[in-house]
Amino acid sequence: MQRKMKCIFMICLWIFLGIYSMGCQKKEDVILPSKEMENVSKETENTAKEQTEQGTKEAEKPKMITIYVCGEIQNPDVYELPQTARIYDAIEAAGGMKETAAKDALNLAEPLVDGQQIKVLSKEEALAEATEEKNEADAKVNLNTAGKEELMTLPGIGESKAESIISYRESSGGFKSIEDIMQIEGIKEGVFKKIRDKIKI
Repeated sequence: MQRKMKCIFMICLWIFLGIYSMGCQKKEDVILPSKEMENVSKETENTAKEQTEQGTKEAEKPKMITIYVCGEIQNPDVYELPQTARIYDAIEAAGGMKETAAKDALNLAEPLVDGQQIKVLSKEEALAEATEEKNEADAKVNLNTAGKEELMTLPGIGESKAESIISYRESSGGFKSIEDIMQIEGIKEGVFKKIRDKIKI
């Protein structure tokens, strides 16, 4: 009898342990995926946050341009500057101008363009350039003051056209632009292209 009771007790114990074991297994099956999902969710959130921060940094980073600074400058070289930079910034990046530089020959407030060359002239170079420009301007024929003979030195301008130019300026109060010369009969775009660099008003 005792042996039979002992067997029944052992069977009940095994059944209980089996049920308990199954319950724990189910509990683990429920808990473990939940934790894994939580970890995956955190990883996804962190990745999204990093990508957002990286995108913000890229958006905030200014676009760069490359320019060449040379001439009467302390450190002539190729420099990379923000797209919004001006000639003043390029000069500063190159260490500033030398004492021999013609400081007024450049517009320091002018915006920079990618691939641009900034050449700082010496005082002598700037003076020579200004003199050359003045000589070229003086050599041009003034449509409002030139006589017939001077007008006839222009390519394609003969005696009759020179007289027409003088008549036009007297009747119209003078030329307002060099393009007005095409109002003269016989002087159209073809002739104008030949003389436009040789005339002024």
